[in-house]
Amino acid sequence: MPPKCKFQEGEKVLCFHGPLIYEAKCLKSSITKEKQIKYFIHYAGWNKNWDEWVPESRVLKYNEANVQRQREVQRAHSNQQSAQKNKKGSTGSKTQGRRSDIGREKDADSRASTPVANVDKSISRLNKTASSIVTPSSSHDTIEGPRKKRSRVEPPGENEEYLTKAEVKIKIPEELKFVLIDESEVILKHHKLPVLPVKNTVDKILDDYVESKSAGKPVATRESVMEITKGIRDYFNITLGLQLLYKWERPQFIQMVNDNPDVLPSQMYGAFHLLRLFVRLGGMLSYTTLDERSIQLLLSHFHDFLQYLQKNHVELFNLQQDYSDPPPDYHRKYG
Repeated sequence: MPPKCKFQEGEKVLCFHGPLIYEAKCLKSSITKEKQIKYFIHYAGWNKNWDEWVPESRVLKYNEANVQRQREVQRAHSNQQSAQKNKKGSTGSKTQGRRSDIGREKDADSRASTPVANVDKSISRLNKTASSIVTPSSSHDTIEGPRKKRSRVEPPGENEEYLTKAEVKIKIPEELKFVLIDESEVILKHHKLPVLPVKNTVDKILDDYVESKSAGKPVATRESVMEITKGIRDYFNITLGLQLLYKWERPQFIQMVNDNPDVLPSQMYGAFHLLRLFVRLGGMLSYTTLDERSIQLLLSHFHDFLQYLQKNHVELFNLQQDYSDPPPDYHRKYG
């Protein structure tokens, strides 16, 4: 029996595009050979060139709860952007931020004018580094990141294929899968929250990984590993508040962002939330413009990093240390 579509043609919806949520309309739906539901989405106020097929996981019902979530995501993203601008002190960065903010205007016609540019920048950095590690001395083999303008997307005909690729699979070590299961029980059953900041933050874990991989190695190796970890860090900071939190954790995150607008999630959260990123990351990579070779290069680095997490799991994944009971008023407000 084919899966049932949650959204109807012509229905007003909300849809993730990059790190933000936008008002949109479902133009049509279709079911792939793998029995996955796809929707052809038009973003309200956007040029029709941005119409695209998206998986059902990116589409939300247009209701009061999800509109509120849209506002919270926008606020968290704006605070994060402000923190990054203050840290860099770069005029060019401020210009890019302003362009992201006007991505929903009708004349938005370039890739830089939408928030997806931030996500693509992270992937581009990872892709560029992965390529340089494999072919450091061969310029003609260098794989370029997705810097070109997005191709014009036309509504496909009956025989045309989707522009998306097959889902990228990131293999999580079995031992780490059980870590995630145990963590979910602590949050969903026992209603505990992470102790922020955790002892081993994402920033510390990534820095320690760089040291472990570059010890006694050439400077070029260290620089390459640093670029990979920078890309992971960027992706984590962008997606944590959007896709990596349980509902029970979300109010804590919003409060953290409001209280510490200059602090990034990678400075507060740790290994458990970083591991959640890799569960989602394969799906994110499926909607980039990277070719198959670039994807495989990135996967090799991701799997190496996951092996590092597994090797050090006793130190990095400590539920008793990283989770505790929330204050009583948290239960009253959000329980």
